[in-house]
Amino acid sequence: MPALAILRYELGGLWSGWLVRLWLIAAGLLALLSLATGWGQLQTGILLGSLLFPFLVFPWFLIVMLLGISPVTGSRLEALADGILSRPITRYEYLLASWAARVVTVLGVFFLVLAPCVVIAMFAERPKVTPDSVTWFGVLCAATLVSIVLTFLVSLGFCAGTLLRHPLVAAVVLIFGWFLTNLVLHQFRLEEFSTISLNQAVPTLLRTPWRSEQDGRPKINAADAQAMTRQAAQFLSVLSGSPPPQPDHESSKFFDTHDYEDFSFWKVFLGYSIPTLAAVGLATWCFCRRDL
Repeated sequence: MPALAILRYELGGLWSGWLVRLWLIAAGLLALLSLATGWGQLQTGILLGSLLFPFLVFPWFLIVMLLGISPVTGSRLEALADGILSRPITRYEYLLASWAARVVTVLGVFFLVLAPCVVIAMFAERPKVTPDSVTWFGVLCAATLVSIVLTFLVSLGFCAGTLLRHPLVAAVVLIFGWFLTNLVLHQFRLEEFSTISLNQAVPTLLRTPWRSEQDGRPKINAADAQAMTRQAAQFLSVLSGSPPPQPDHESSKFFDTHDYEDFSFWKVFLGYSIPTLAAVGLATWCFCRRDL
């Protein structure tokens, strides 16, 4: 089938390029650094939450969006037009195969980096750390939500690249728009749309059992959110080269904590999956109505 051939071709091109290779190496090194830094200090839930921070908040969303922008922008448009007009390839096949290849690549990097770290953190003995009640069900839920968020970011870049056509313009609009919107939504405690709020909720989500005597909604612990705030501030200070901020530093207000008493897995799942479908649908509709 042409779609499978395009998918294989796109996957080969992505994994043979230096962007994905360098991202995989950098993400692995950063995950190992985070794991080593909090190994003897942080509980398992907080430690795993700090490993998810680069994918949910900063900096890997930049690369994820850039990968999504590339299929239908810049120098690829001319080759794309020749391929569609001279070969039995429909626009739907090309778009969906290119989008799927980028989703598979992004999720592949995510699981290749995080899976070994999660296994080490869950099974290794750390005598100096208080035992934690992280469950495999909670790990599965957290991995599912992060995967949905990454798929949404790819789809957002895909949609912006299709609508704006110019990769540089699309990248600037996406980066600044996503970061500012994410910050504003965080102030309204909308973990369904803000990855900052979702990252603060991850430690308690990781401790969610398969069956609960309550209503099934995990209650976000204020201590967990404060610990994630400190980890986020320390992470950003390491990237910027500045000294770690004090616990009451003004910059920590960027990650101000809230009580997410109504946190729901399905609300967050739908909060990102519905916009994902909308972004892919809008990109497909726009591209199919456009003259090549």
